[in-house]
Amino acid sequence: MASCRFIFFDIGNTLLFPNRERILAPLPEDLHPTLEQWQAFERQTKIKFDQGMIGGNVDHGFWWGFYTSLLQDLNVQDDRMRDALVESTRQSANWDQIRPGTRETLQRIGRNYPMAVISNADGKIESVLQRCGIADCFQSITDSGIVGCEKPHAAIFNAALRAMQAPPAESLYVGDVYSVDYVGARNAGMQAVLFDVAGTYRDQQWPRVESLEGLEGWLKQ
Repeated sequence: MASCRFIFFDIGNTLLFPNRERILAPLPEDLHPTLEQWQAFERQTKIKFDQGMIGGNVDHGFWWGFYTSLLQDLNVQDDRMRDALVESTRQSANWDQIRPGTRETLQRIGRNYPMAVISNADGKIESVLQRCGIADCFQSITDSGIVGCEKPHAAIFNAALRAMQAPPAESLYVGDVYSVDYVGARNAGMQAVLFDVAGTYRDQQWPRVESLEGLEGWLKQ
């Protein structure tokens, strides 16, 4: 890895995770997938999405694919149910599950690197980060719902880089979807590493970590 001076983080499935009980409220409780089943659909969707990712509303498209597969597996044919689940998942407020030690690890990393956020969200991700107790770990928060463009488009990465006065080549982006986060950051001239909790990319050659502690160790290499 080239010299890195700044770190930019994705939020969903990187620092904050879905409140599945709240998100899945439109679905009868006896049909709720387990965490293991959820992650299996996440891996499946990421692989399909990476192979066929096109323009348009990236966040909506990902979750449309996720819930289409999930409901097919459950033998539920209900477009309104799918659309309700997609909209529930796209609400920043429903991404408020934070792993133990997240704040402490971010604070340790932050002693050596100025840190910022780049998130495809609904304009409200900063308030969720405040509620989860980690907003103050970041010097800048770039939310697609505010800036008007989504990853993987270079414009959102460039906006965040300008806010931090950070040279792209000296900046690292950490996110969980190859075609959106890794490719988007690399196309903007940044370094990148995949945050791969679900293990989607274990058999691939791209740099990846599975936890913040793993990232902390990877940065020391």
